[in-house]
Amino acid sequence: MAHTKFQVEVLTPDGEVFNDEVEMVSTFTGVGSIGILANHTPLLAMLDPTELRLYRSDDDIVRFAQAEGYMQVGHNRALLLVEEAHEPSALDPEDLRERLSVAEREYDDAAEDSEKRRMARRTRRRLEAFLAIASAGS
Repeated sequence: MAHTKFQVEVLTPDGEVFNDEVEMVSTFTGVGSIGILANHTPLLAMLDPTELRLYRSDDDIVRFAQAEGYMQVGHNRALLLVEEAHEPSALDPEDLRERLSVAEREYDDAAEDSEKRRMARRTRRRLEAFLAIASAGS
């Protein structure tokens, strides 16, 4: 069954990674999973690392490994501003494991309640999510 489409744009600091009409956006916010359909109520949400799914149709799904960011929904459009967005096939599990190991050491070495520890925790969460996405595709 076809759904009404709406415009979705995904931007990173490096530029646009997606700009097209979709039937649904599926992502993860600070309070849990969310699916956005056409004509959704206006929304502003913080995004957590996850697999972003953009449904052009039931069998045409564009996937990205999505880092932290924000999503704004309004006027039948969705804008996702994220730190990183990578196609799962572009992820290197071995590289992610090495980077995760570094982030874990940085977390362990950082002082409790320090900015360095918060940044290491954030990096660790992103790399864990990306590794899970990369491993699911292998």
